[in-house]
Amino acid sequence: MKEHNVIGTMQLLGACQRSATVRRVVVRSTTAVYGSSPRDPAVFTEDLEPHDGPVHGYAKDAAEVEGYVRGFARRRPDVTVSLLRFANFMGPGVDSPLTRYFTQPVLPSVLGFDPRLQFVHEDDAVEVLRRMATEDHPGTYNVAGAGVLLLSQCARRAGRPSLPLISPAFTVLGGAARRLGLVEYSPEQLRLMSHGRAVDIAHLEAELGWKPKFSTGAAFDDFLRSRGLRPLGSFRA
Repeated sequence: MKEHNVIGTMQLLGACQRSATVRRVVVRSTTAVYGSSPRDPAVFTEDLEPHDGPVHGYAKDAAEVEGYVRGFARRRPDVTVSLLRFANFMGPGVDSPLTRYFTQPVLPSVLGFDPRLQFVHEDDAVEVLRRMATEDHPGTYNVAGAGVLLLSQCARRAGRPSLPLISPAFTVLGGAARRLGLVEYSPEQLRLMSHGRAVDIAHLEAELGWKPKFSTGAAFDDFLRSRGLRPLGSFRA
């Protein structure tokens, strides 16, 4: 995976640097580069540094990729470079560790924690990518639906019982589930399930003059309906 994420990006950026015709480079990153820590701010803006950044897995790869992208932008100031930090994708067509987590019969959680989660609907993600690819919007942008959901709210809306576990037991369960191929509980996801994460998207909205069609709650509702899980209550987009 590191070969694909990091080495592949380095090769692509090298090709772009040698090209005389490339005008825009759009990079899909993740809000996971901010990490998840009890010392985090309530909401991350693009200029804030994480207290405890990622140290392994996909999130660490993404942080490394961002460093190479910034280097490329300095070397080729004539190219418009857009770096997009997406929240967790959600929607009918999304298959991810997080969507698989929410379709389990019982949702294990970390005792004493109720993390804030933020999602971006797949349709809004595609629209942002389209706009960035066809227009000039240099810079780094958080991409997410408005608002947040607590993990407990997600469980209630999905009609799934929650199983609070002490942190070591949750870690052991996550490792066992990953080895069995049931649900991919990565270390980053375990931290997210403890401390959560939320980002501000005002920079994106101001730059594009556009707002995501789906809020975090509406994106989660659409995902639930696609899995035959009737969401409790309603969220406005």
